[in-house]
Amino acid sequence: MLDMKRSELYLLISLDILLDELNVTRAAQRLHISQPTLSGHLSRLRELFQDPLLVPSETGRGMVPTERALALRSSLADALARLREAVAQPHEFDPQTSARTFVVASNDSVFTILALDVMTEVMSYGNPELRMSVVPADDAGLVERMARREVDLFLGDIDKVPETLKARFLLSDDFVLAQRRGHPRGIGAPSLAEYCALHHVVVSSRADFSTPVDAVLAKLGVQRNVVASVPSYNQVALVLSQTDGVASLPRKLLQRYAAFVDLIPLPFRIPSFRLAMAWHPRAQSDPAGIWIRDRFLKIGEQARIEHPGLDSP
Repeated sequence: MLDMKRSELYLLISLDILLDELNVTRAAQRLHISQPTLSGHLSRLRELFQDPLLVPSETGRGMVPTERALALRSSLADALARLREAVAQPHEFDPQTSARTFVVASNDSVFTILALDVMTEVMSYGNPELRMSVVPADDAGLVERMARREVDLFLGDIDKVPETLKARFLLSDDFVLAQRRGHPRGIGAPSLAEYCALHHVVVSSRADFSTPVDAVLAKLGVQRNVVASVPSYNQVALVLSQTDGVASLPRKLLQRYAAFVDLIPLPFRIPSFRLAMAWHPRAQSDPAGIWIRDRFLKIGEQARIEHPGLDSP
């Protein structure tokens, strides 16, 4: 058994980060120590646990955890998180004076729909130490990062919220057709045939010209004319403003660009989707976490007032 009297907390913290990164260089950067220093920590950890813990990958890139390390990974992260929680002093959250940085995981569409207004409020306090960062939401290690309090909130489809997280429904949204103001086709709702013949712009990070909208059309026995794809939802509005292209995207996203795009009903039905926020149970009672979640709840409440028939859990 490990003699805990001979172990030191900073070694366990180093092991936690090493098991997360599986790379000494990146782990040292996160710990703000030199690579040789961290290598020394790893040597002491191997001695304490009587196990290599991490071995070089056969590919030559990064390291691979041993069975002993894999068994330690979850319990070690949990223990360190509980220790941080135990020593944290409860306090009232004051956005005027707080030095808190909120990290929110979201794609750019959900950022525009939900997080932009919250970021605007955070910045409105004029407190340079009160910050908000948005990171991609497709990180496979998101739950673990939330457990370590590296990420405060996940924003996204309620059906994609991991079961281990707490979640709260915020709003529902539907899809509409968008085209630039002054489009030569006019502003009337298109027939299904006309819709399919238009030049469509879609969002894809892999140069894919098919989206879930096309799956709906396939069930109707038709196919639309997709001519362009961009990696960001917000780039679509820029393309529409310069071309006669059209796009079928969430209504609340496109409303941000209502100054230069018209929103038109689709000639077929796409099921609405529900957006939620999710957080780790360990953040349930965190005053700062409660404050930022309340900001998002207000966004959802306002949406339900504006669209009472659509916005329901």
